[in-house]
Amino acid sequence: MKPKMIWANLGVSNLERTTAFYTALGFKPNGSNSELTSFIFAENNFIIHFFLKDILEKNTKSKFADPQQANEVIFTISAPSKAETDNWAKEIENAGGKLITQPEEFGESYYGFVFADPDGHRFNVFYM
Repeated sequence: MKPKMIWANLGVSNLERTTAFYTALGFKPNGSNSELTSFIFAENNFIIHFFLKDILEKNTKSKFADPQQANEVIFTISAPSKAETDNWAKEIENAGGKLITQPEEFGESYYGFVFADPDGHRFNVFYM
């Protein structure tokens, strides 16, 4: 197989809240409709579609985990500096996200933190 692209699909309970959160963080919108909102997350055009959870489950005939209770996946976002990592932490809280860990150094040459969006989807923000 040689796929042209790969993207992620996550379930959410409120499209307006999700759109407001990721817009506040400065991600580029990639379209929306009554079933999903979508954003481009990086220079390599990685896309995450946020579907209403019941629509996603219906269309895939799959049950999705409750991200408030368990991790389904943790995406990592790279930051260009420690200062930018710290700024992200502030912006995430201001936009309604929850810091799971505070920015800190760990391992050799790693600095970062973990956050959850309003639906509980988890992300790392790392400077390496």
